[in-house]
Amino acid sequence: MHVIVESRQATETTLREEAHARVRFALRRLGAAIPRARVMFTDINGPRGGVDKHCLLEVKTDKSGVLVISTLASDWRSALDEGLDRLVRALTRTLQRQSKPVRRRQAVAFSQPDAAL
Repeated sequence: MHVIVESRQATETTLREEAHARVRFALRRLGAAIPRARVMFTDINGPRGGVDKHCLLEVKTDKSGVLVISTLASDWRSALDEGLDRLVRALTRTLQRQSKPVRRRQAVAFSQPDAAL
């Protein structure tokens, strides 16, 4: 799985490394179905603070296409963790839907009762 981390804060190398490790850890059991994951961080208000840390997670899957999760929080770690939690639940649900067999009506076979016992 290829993980891309994008951030407008050029000095946040620790944020990038931690996000890369957290994404790999969270998606480790689903990694076979995910060739690419992208994480984008943006600070909406700048240095003013508040609930303004935006984390966008975009995952490309083999069969279901692209799944995008967006979260807002007061700090980077919370935004990433909440987004990863929602992403894993959505991916698991999507992959389970794909693996369920389609139910079809079964033909009812009538058997002849034994004539003489």
